[in-house]
Amino acid sequence: MRALISVSDKTGIVEFAKELVGLGFEVISTGGTYKLLKEEGIKALEISEVTKFPEMFDGRVKTLNPMIHGGILHRRDLPLHVKVAKEHGIEGIDVVCVNLYPFKETIAKTDDFDEIIENIDIGGPAMVRSAAKNFNDVMIVTDVLDYDRVIDVLKSGSNTLEFRRSLMIKAYEHTAAYDSMIANYMNQRFNGGFGEKQFIVGTKAFDTRYGENPHQKGALYEFDYFFTNHFKTLKGEASFNNMTDINGAVKIAASFGDAPAVCIIKHANPCGFAIGENLLDSYVKALKCDPVSAYGGVVAINGTLDKALAEKINEIFVEVIIAANVDEEALAVFESKKRIKIFTQESKYLVLSEDAYDFKHVDGGFVFQQSDVVRDEEITQAKCLTTRQASKQEMSDLEIAYKVASLTKSNCVVYVKDSAMVAIGMGMTSRVDAAKAALRKAEDMGIDVSGAALASEAFFPFRDSIDAAAVAGVKAIIEPGGSIRDDEVIAAANAYGMALYFTGVRHFLH
Repeated sequence: MRALISVSDKTGIVEFAKELVGLGFEVISTGGTYKLLKEEGIKALEISEVTKFPEMFDGRVKTLNPMIHGGILHRRDLPLHVKVAKEHGIEGIDVVCVNLYPFKETIAKTDDFDEIIENIDIGGPAMVRSAAKNFNDVMIVTDVLDYDRVIDVLKSGSNTLEFRRSLMIKAYEHTAAYDSMIANYMNQRFNGGFGEKQFIVGTKAFDTRYGENPHQKGALYEFDYFFTNHFKTLKGEASFNNMTDINGAVKIAASFGDAPAVCIIKHANPCGFAIGENLLDSYVKALKCDPVSAYGGVVAINGTLDKALAEKINEIFVEVIIAANVDEEALAVFESKKRIKIFTQESKYLVLSEDAYDFKHVDGGFVFQQSDVVRDEEITQAKCLTTRQASKQEMSDLEIAYKVASLTKSNCVVYVKDSAMVAIGMGMTSRVDAAKAALRKAEDMGIDVSGAALASEAFFPFRDSIDAAAVAGVKAIIEPGGSIRDDEVIAAANAYGMALYFTGVRHFLH
């Protein structure tokens, strides 16, 4: 029996090789892997002893040889294959353990294109694909986490076709992800990120209970192990809908740095947000905006969920809590509640992945774009178009309103007063309707919006929204500007003694 070992990530490889030798395998190896095994006293053949050719062209050619690929690819169940292998002195290779050149690590540390090119693996993917194609006879091992499983299978004599097939699938995923990464990088470097092909590759983090509805299967896939590193289940099981709601809630709550922000989401839309003196104060203020919608909602906490906050949240039913961190005493508060789900990022404050690109499925394909980011300077450098300027508190309220509006379904308007959202209209076909819906809901809740700051994620096309805001008692407005009737909007704001700011940046969210 023979095993070929050639790995860039050498984690656990010495122990794996020792186990294989102990099971009677002859180990063939290459370059740095061979050197490491020899240093550790593991008997191994250098690849050139098998190919009868030295490594060539600075290591670019070393395994691309019939003695290697013939040993991997010939079918043991076909007499003609066995005969040809014997005629040419080709011995079978039964285990192939390969992981690939560190292309991702290379592009993260350098922009030197020559170095990047040299870290594109050729022989590695070829061996992986050869072994995967012949999984009927060969075990292909590409994942460090599979080393122990492979040894256990070999020791127990349970090297089944089903097991080898599972390794085969993982191997093709490995090479597909690797080639996708290279293609995406090249398109990013030379085509602005928008080449003829676009590859979206994620790693499964976990299965959801089902999709949006019980008849649909669902799972969460992650980029760069973001959820593996920043998402821990403390209670319950995350559903597909939970994850989309958590995404919306965390994006808003995490947009304010280390501020004690609390966001409440229902069906992917915010129904409460506030920044108070502390997280408990923030939650109380956020809940006032729409306690009816908050029932069964998602609460995102930009800090630690402690016992006092947990007891307050526990006064109503919320389905999900996502917090930067959770105290043991806080978790105990919900021990008897069967339906609540609690997750944490195990960090001081909520963190975002800062993905560079965004995409959305449409029937027959997907649209792909650079991710939208709401930058602080959009508010701090916003241009005041009116005689009146906003007070310090109003500027703070404008920032909150603007960020919430920018991260909420268009058309959207957000009213904020004393650092708490007091009204919101979102996902409407008309911006006037959004404004009216928000005010109508505030009135139903008995909330006084007079003195509030108002934000819109896109320009007001007519002055009618300013007229409605004036009736409600709004004192400051922030919007992108850019309407052909901006002059009318500015004139209306001046007439009402409002402060009006233009950011120059639109944030549609469809």
